[in-house]
Amino acid sequence: MAATGASLPIVTARLLLRRLVAEDAAAVTRLVNDYSVAGNLARVPFPYREQLAQEWIASAGAQIDSKDAYHLAITRDGALVGCIGLTLRRNALPEIGYWIGRKFWGQGLAREAAAALLDWAQTELGLVEVEADVLTDNLASQAVLRHLGFVESGSGVQQFLSRNRKMPVLMFRRVAEPPKPPAPKPVLLVVACALVDSDGRILLAQRPKGKQLEGLWEFPGGKLNDGETPEAALIRELREELSIETQESCLSPLFFASHAYEKFHLLMPLYICRKWQGRVTSAEGQALAWVRPEKLADYPMPPADVPLVALLRDFL
Repeated sequence: MAATGASLPIVTARLLLRRLVAEDAAAVTRLVNDYSVAGNLARVPFPYREQLAQEWIASAGAQIDSKDAYHLAITRDGALVGCIGLTLRRNALPEIGYWIGRKFWGQGLAREAAAALLDWAQTELGLVEVEADVLTDNLASQAVLRHLGFVESGSGVQQFLSRNRKMPVLMFRRVAEPPKPPAPKPVLLVVACALVDSDGRILLAQRPKGKQLEGLWEFPGGKLNDGETPEAALIRELREELSIETQESCLSPLFFASHAYEKFHLLMPLYICRKWQGRVTSAEGQALAWVRPEKLADYPMPPADVPLVALLRDFL
């Protein structure tokens, strides 16, 4: 998936990673024009001039637009504290690099910013492998990379503009763990019944206040107890809710609903029943309504019940 600037900025607990703007040039120059910072950066000359910062910021914006690289400002409470970048290379793995101004060292900002950018790159760009290289004597940056899951993959030498010579570097590689699949939702099995009277009307019950989905209308029924069959559970629920008795031979399975709620997946077989003993009474205080099939859609129902309405109306 190709990302654009529209998916930025990146927000962490303390930091905001955003596109660089022209107004950042002075702060970039002030922080980088410090040999303890510039001396660890291969592509930064020293001393560092504001004109170079302006040119680099303009180039960074163009690279984001072309999706070739994502060089971002690291800001905290609105102030620039460093920069971080991810460069996409045609014949090599993507490369991450970063720097933090010296007065902000020791606060875990590089670790926080790099972790956020790596997560963003995996989500937005689908990148699972990233490389980095660091001077052999830059132990702090090596510790950051190891903390983030990078492992040493080799060594070499690289030209450092700030030092005007080649320097020994360690190379690191990180392979991100694939995202964990969402935990499966528990399946909740409930049973429901379309009671049909001699006039062809169907009974609906309204969920009482204080219960989930209160106020909505549904077909009578409920959850299965351990070891119960759907038919036995429905006979029990009709007795408890409506004070009527029926038999398994009077229950005919019609349809079933399968619906994903936020915390569980509902599986609900719907039976039809035309014969029972006793007078239908609201034993639990819920409102009841005998409804013509063509009027069922006028009653707001839980999402799982809604598809059953059209099927039941066509069947009757």
